[in-house]
Amino acid sequence: MNIASDTLACPSGNEEGWLPIREVARLTGVNPVTLRAWERRHGLIVPHRTPKGHRLYNDKHVQRIRRILDWLERGVAVGQVSQLIDAGQMPRSAEHNPWAGLQQGMLEALERLAERQLDDSFNQALALYPPRTLCQHLLLPLLATLEERCEGRFGGALERGLLHAWLRTKLGTRIYHSNRQHSGPPLLVISLDGTPGEPGPWLCAWLAVSAGCPVQVIDSPVSLAELSLALERIPARGLLLYASRWAVTTDSCSEMQRIAKLHDTPLILAGPAARLAPTASAEYPSIAQAEDPLAVLPQLQACGLLDDEGYLE
Repeated sequence: MNIASDTLACPSGNEEGWLPIREVARLTGVNPVTLRAWERRHGLIVPHRTPKGHRLYNDKHVQRIRRILDWLERGVAVGQVSQLIDAGQMPRSAEHNPWAGLQQGMLEALERLAERQLDDSFNQALALYPPRTLCQHLLLPLLATLEERCEGRFGGALERGLLHAWLRTKLGTRIYHSNRQHSGPPLLVISLDGTPGEPGPWLCAWLAVSAGCPVQVIDSPVSLAELSLALERIPARGLLLYASRWAVTTDSCSEMQRIAKLHDTPLILAGPAARLAPTASAEYPSIAQAEDPLAVLPQLQACGLLDDEGYLE
């Protein structure tokens, strides 16, 4: 059914089964700004309004939002989703994938070291796409492309440095404001190697907090010997260790598992180094693995660390 043509009577705002916009955002991971943009610009979701103008959503709206997310995660432009859902028409190929143009615009901004243009391009995408979609189709490919371009290229270090600094500030600000909307102990995100400001831990933290999980980030490298101290001082719901190049050995895995059991804390080892870690063995049942930020969300859900159980459905 097209939600825009739903003829159900407008609820008063206190009837059972109707949800305010913030509750829908909590259930789906799509923030209120994006839900409003989908309504105003594309008519994708048309909620009912109370006499005072407050938006209310029902179960059909929530299911439609999840169908929209399915298409977005396949790379479909938001402007083309409505016809796919409502009429089953395939978009023209040139309009099917908006990401190449968005990536190119941000790469051109980086070449000019134009931080404001970089920020403007991302803000426009952020208003229309949820964090997981942006991470999958824009930020991770952008980071990979930049690494390839910067290899041995004069000026590449400047472009990489600008992107990393901008991402840390941008995501850190959003994490800060999202944390203030959540309660309960945080997910503690700690870097085991790399340099401060490396994007991996911040992307993991941003996706986690967007899924309703408060986070606390320590992105300067921390030794395994200090992890117990961190968990003694911070009553964390879970521990996410990010490793880019760290050599994960059987000894280090045994130490991580010992720390996780000592503090009764779920532990996720994330990042490229997790691919080579011997944690898949049955000897390390307390350690979950996630090779990139996108893989972190299913692991958080499997560990029972997401308050919003329907976010990944």
